[in-house]
Amino acid sequence: MIALHELLVTRCRAPRSVVCVDGANVTDFATFRAHVLGMAARLRTRPGRRFALWSDDPYLFACALFGLLAAGKVPVIPANATPGYLAELSDAYDAVLDENELAGWCADTAAVQPVDLGMAIDANAMLTLFTSGSSGTPKPVHKTLAQFDAEVHTLEAAWGTLLGDAAVLASVPHHHIYGLLFRVFWPLAAGRPFARATCADPAQLQARIAECSAQCGATVVVSTPAQLSRWPDLPGFATLGPQPRAFFSSGGPLPLDTAQQYAATFGAAPLEIYGSTETGGIAWRRQNEMQAWTPMPGIAARAGAAEQGGALEVRSPHLGHDGWHRTDDKAAFDEHGRFVLQGRLDRVVKLDGKRVSLSEMESKLLLHPGVAEVRTVLLEGGSRERIGALVVLTAEGRETLRRDGRVLLLKALRRHLAAWFDAVVLPRHWRIHCALPVDSRGKIQAQAVARAFAASEEGFELLAQWDDAEGRTFELRVPHTLVHFAGHFPGLPILPGVVQVDWAMRFARDWVPGVRALASIDQLKFTMPVPPGALLKLVLKHDAARRRVAFAWRVGERDCASGAFVYREPA
Repeated sequence: MIALHELLVTRCRAPRSVVCVDGANVTDFATFRAHVLGMAARLRTRPGRRFALWSDDPYLFACALFGLLAAGKVPVIPANATPGYLAELSDAYDAVLDENELAGWCADTAAVQPVDLGMAIDANAMLTLFTSGSSGTPKPVHKTLAQFDAEVHTLEAAWGTLLGDAAVLASVPHHHIYGLLFRVFWPLAAGRPFARATCADPAQLQARIAECSAQCGATVVVSTPAQLSRWPDLPGFATLGPQPRAFFSSGGPLPLDTAQQYAATFGAAPLEIYGSTETGGIAWRRQNEMQAWTPMPGIAARAGAAEQGGALEVRSPHLGHDGWHRTDDKAAFDEHGRFVLQGRLDRVVKLDGKRVSLSEMESKLLLHPGVAEVRTVLLEGGSRERIGALVVLTAEGRETLRRDGRVLLLKALRRHLAAWFDAVVLPRHWRIHCALPVDSRGKIQAQAVARAFAASEEGFELLAQWDDAEGRTFELRVPHTLVHFAGHFPGLPILPGVVQVDWAMRFARDWVPGVRALASIDQLKFTMPVPPGALLKLVLKHDAARRRVAFAWRVGERDCASGAFVYREPA
């Protein structure tokens, strides 16, 4: 292992050892070091101390990051580079490093004589990252390079032998602590190559595994629960080869059924990492072995005082101090020092004078055999605040929904919750989705959950969506105030047929991206008018061989419109 602050020292690593793999191209350590020192030479003359660093390219990002550190600057790493987000952070940085400028510097290394800075990087150099917690408001977190160095040594102590010389493939960005550690800092410190491409699409990741294995001999995959959950549905999952040495997951809990699928196919579930931007990594688990979390090597963990909610407390070299750090997660420990998370302590709301923990409500809903995942949120607006529940169903839940309908299923879920909660605090608004909304970091933000309860941009309210053996089904409500009813027709408003086709096409494109290359709409017919306030059901069925997505709208049990989208073969 190489200390991160000594990474640029001559002879710390073999000059021809591979740092980065990009398709058939590889970049060795001597080239990486030259790029970093060339950037450092340029940056030393730039005014300002704090530089906002953004690049979608992890290699450019790593060069610029160490170039800033070697030049004595402070890297400021935003979670995204949208103009509005950067404007919110404007007080946190003095200048922005442009990605095109960084690429030009790498292409023109010889134009600047790099200064051999040797050990010029300060072990306690500062970096700034941002976390949004559950509120969505950016919050700066300042950490030292020494804290990151301590964490990569922890990771190597835990899994270095398992990984060996495997190349690191990632479907997560490197702008937050999980991606930064696992695909930049840890590979560089351990001398492992990392793949340059970010493979957010599982099909692309499968191709990269074969490609990197051919060049480097083996791979390891760094991903999120949402991305890993999509993979088992792809053709070729069960016959994937060469098999990665490990799958890592972080950003939230991996669904148990997904963990079991990986264990059945590859012999072990993904390694889940629990932690936060503030604390770094805290614990790990493999759900085919146990549900409880095991603290990482060198990490001490305990439950805080019961009168303070029993919050998980940690003492860790990743913190930068020797004291105990209180988290906002409640935990229960067993006699072996492992713990089970029991929800967030900071998600307590008050309704009609009664306090209720949203995390506790979620944990009780997960006890129902029909619920695979759930997030609750406090919905404001109107005369009273209410709780909304966004639910992902299990196979049993989807069968109940198909057989009994949405209304009876939701009544059953409310009765289930009534065993623990007063009726006045039970969720009044429910949405059923195929998956919970996650951002690029695998996080589920309260704002994204709340948006599931608002009217869509098209004006309808999406009440439920689910997959079954035949296809994908949607239920939605058509509000009386929908703009399309105006003038269509005076005194007898009905939903225009072109709107029904447009909505069906939007859902079809989200489900089958090929529909974006639309060739024709076949067998289109309308058999019944749709009035304001109607509850509509849309059923989509995909025939991949014929490149067709059939759609059928129903009001109750009566068909009102149907047809088929035919799409072109991709070029």
